Amino acid sequence: MSILRRIMHAAPGAVLVLALACLLSPVAAAQNAPDIVLHSTVRGDQNQSYLELPFDVPPGVERISVTFAYTGKDERTTLDLGIADPQRFRGWSGGNKDSFTVGANDATPSYLPGAIIAGRWKLVIGVPNIRPPSVASLEAKIYFKRSNAGVEGFAGLPLASGARWYRGDLHMHTGHSDGRCASQSGKEVPCPLFITLQAAAARGLDFVAVTDHNTTSQFDAMRELQPYFDRLLLVPGREITTFQGHANVFGVTDFIDFRVGSEAVPRMQALLESAHRAGALVSINHPNLPSGESCMGCGWRPSAPIDMSLVAAIEAVNGGVPEGLFSGLSFWEQQLAGGFRVTAVGGSDNHRPELTWEKNGSVGRPTTAVYAPELSVPAILEAIKAGHVFVDLTGSREDLLEFSASSAGNSRGAGDVLMAPPEAHVKVAVHVVGCQGSSVAFLLDGRGDPALPAAPLDKNDSTVSLSWSSDGKKHWLRTEVRSADGKLQLLSNPIYFNYPSTAQEPQAPSPAR
Repeated sequence: MSILRRIMHAAPGAVLVLALACLLSPVAAAQNAPDIVLHSTVRGDQNQSYLELPFDVPPGVERISVTFAYTGKDERTTLDLGIADPQRFRGWSGGNKDSFTVGANDATPSYLPGAIIAGRWKLVIGVPNIRPPSVASLEAKIYFKRSNAGVEGFAGLPLASGARWYRGDLHMHTGHSDGRCASQSGKEVPCPLFITLQAAAARGLDFVAVTDHNTTSQFDAMRELQPYFDRLLLVPGREITTFQGHANVFGVTDFIDFRVGSEAVPRMQALLESAHRAGALVSINHPNLPSGESCMGCGWRPSAPIDMSLVAAIEAVNGGVPEGLFSGLSFWEQQLAGGFRVTAVGGSDNHRPELTWEKNGSVGRPTTAVYAPELSVPAILEAIKAGHVFVDLTGSREDLLEFSASSAGNSRGAGDVLMAPPEAHVKVAVHVVGCQGSSVAFLLDGRGDPALPAAPLDKNDSTVSLSWSSDGKKHWLRTEVRSADGKLQLLSNPIYFNYPSTAQEPQAPSPAR
């Protein structure tokens, strides 16, 4: 069974839902039914005047999105658009946009981000031209996003369709935190977001998460730049940096209080619960790094137990420490051994976008490859949650690691569950592109197994098939590709045998480290 068929088998409605979303307008794709629809008529005697269309915004709204349309363009009628909140003018796009969004942390260019104040707002309509005998009808659809409304992005529609491997970088820093680069005169300055995105586009990446420390200021710039980078999906993210560890949160723009140890966020558990309520995907960063003056709070050391079921992913490979004592691989495997189906991802942790591609920590190295039905924020994050991911430590554009297991006519891939009763015959297959001269290894519950020996990759496009007999118990099996000198090149997520397929187990908190 192909990976696409496997995903459809696991979630047959998902492809239909995504296909329908592609047919909707950018605003309507996020929310089908408008909260308010305003109608008005403009007459010829209102030429070169301004109209106000009031509407009421209830408490709890975090974002207002507007789509605007009018008739009479064939008669040279022209209507301009702006908006005002109860206290100030929030923007004017004139005739250059027929939709916009205004949020607490970001807004469409022409508009100002800021708190969405409950009360009477006004759409402001300018009438630069309407002929004396003409009559035009206008319609404005207004959508409210309320707090903790779930995953969102900056592109209204998917940037690409079709199920395939999409490659990206999930950990990057810009001048909105501590990303640096050289100015025109060679001085080291906070690096503009555009420079980092240019580097990602040059690497041929499909998506990036800009994860500046604790701030949300980057979202406004990302919303502005997403239309320009129309082949590079910009995923909302930030690195929640605490004194007890760091974690990336993806997919939401709501503020998440990071002050672990304060009255507002007494424990790490409270932070994770807050992120979960917001709909964010949480990924623990570089968990095995030391903490101290050399790297303040970098290692994952919560002061009290946390519920690991609130964590979807772990940065098993960080660009600065791809392997060795400080790599996140052992921490990830500890969670797998504890029964948690948590996804291994990679991130460059890039702070200097001018680093050349062959250096660890350059943009896109490592690369996280995600098999998703389309290039959109919801699709990429859902695929990460599902474990349909491999990590490419070489940062290549073509290397491939596809991993499957089949038994009794059922086939599953990395991240999936395969039921295999005692003595069931299981066929394990790995497809590797690139890495000729390397070898692929199999790790059952984190250890080698005589029935699954390492195999050489003597071709640039190799498939390795092995047989394994199930004992009917819970196991996880992952693969990795290593070069002739032992360096890790590709890392798969596990296939899970005989796990419950609907929930992670156990639900008990993991011990504090």
